Amino acid sequence: MARLVILGGGESGVGTAILGLKKGYGIFVSDKGEIKEKYKKVLEHYGIDWEEKAHTEAKILNADVVMKSPGIPDTVPLVLLLKEKGIPVISEIEFAARFTDARIIGITGSNGKTTTTMLTNHILKEGGLSVGMAGNIGDSFAKMVAEKEYGNYVLEISSFQLDGIVDFKPHVAIITNITPDHLDRYDYKFENYVASKFRITENQESDDYLIYDADDEVIVNWLAKHPVKSILMPFSIEKEMGQGAFLKNGEIVLKINNETIKMKESTLALEGKHNVKNTMASSLAAKLVGIRKQTIRECVANFQGAEHRLEKVLKIQHVQYINDSKATNVNATYFALDSMSAPTVWIVGGVDKGNNYKELMPLVREKVKAIICLGSDNSKIVDAFGNVVDLLVETYAMEEAVKVAYKIAERGDTVLLSPACASFDLFKNYEDRGNQFKEAIKNL
Repeated sequence: MARLVILGGGESGVGTAILGLKKGYGIFVSDKGEIKEKYKKVLEHYGIDWEEKAHTEAKILNADVVMKSPGIPDTVPLVLLLKEKGIPVISEIEFAARFTDARIIGITGSNGKTTTTMLTNHILKEGGLSVGMAGNIGDSFAKMVAEKEYGNYVLEISSFQLDGIVDFKPHVAIITNITPDHLDRYDYKFENYVASKFRITENQESDDYLIYDADDEVIVNWLAKHPVKSILMPFSIEKEMGQGAFLKNGEIVLKINNETIKMKESTLALEGKHNVKNTMASSLAAKLVGIRKQTIRECVANFQGAEHRLEKVLKIQHVQYINDSKATNVNATYFALDSMSAPTVWIVGGVDKGNNYKELMPLVREKVKAIICLGSDNSKIVDAFGNVVDLLVETYAMEEAVKVAYKIAERGDTVLLSPACASFDLFKNYEDRGNQFKEAIKNL
């Protein structure tokens, strides 16, 4: 019996354990931290051997294959030791993909991948396809493959998951954009991070597709130097495309194999230029797997969007409150501010991943009337914008931030939570931050 060792007892680890068990592997799950109670119950239900708060090398180094959770860097001594011994260390998407013949749409990128994944899944489902949505979102891919066979999977895939692939090959790959993020995992070299994202195409063949943002210089320059085998499907809001998607006279135009689909930008459910791009990517993917024009048009008009991503919470006294807690980097906040059409009271701050706020300066000058800092250390934000806006207030709790916003905002304004930072100084995670924001608004 082949031995599968799983490092990390979270969603992807436990999903892989269930699939491995069904496929006849002997399984051992090892987590250096604590395993959550709900996952322990699942492991015990299946009679799977596990340990927490330690890695017992003797029980790990006899593996035939190791699945490593995306949170564990490739540089930890145990992983280096496994590789030295020639034991393959792979990611969950690589393991799970070996046990399904389903068609896969794989979506990666620094920002927009959750929205694009959810919208693509929505269109395929409404179009009558058998489809499962997994990866970085919801259930693990491996657990889905173990429990239900779908004809199609829409997978949100992080660069960490792509680092652990060997043969994984999506029929349709989407790269939404590439901006500096997680550079601590890539020796602080941006090109290593870019190469990691492009691994999504490395096993694609000439009848597969790569959908990408043709306005993103990083992607375009990389493709010029590293040609891929797949058929290119670019999208752009700046220029016309012979094949792919573009914006013309207020319409999104899709051109695929001599077929043209047009959709008015004004009918899209999601607001903002970045969401025009996410919509283009999802629509191209849906068309490539055979969804009808009419279904695509209807779906992009009625889609609800992702929670904590430019989520309209409430309108109070003609002031719109928007929760964009998922904006944990400057690039995501740039998109949010760019899509604001009303004077904006901006709530920003948290744990800074080496942010450069300069690129937000033109948008802040144009759109932001007041800034409310929300973090345990707001000094960088104060230094960056103190002289740019008329009013800047420092707060240290969500309830306080929302009360201040309520006082400042006038009829017709927007209050936007778009922190540009991680959340773990004052909150458990970005969901907790977004939920506290929504709760504080309801208590006004």
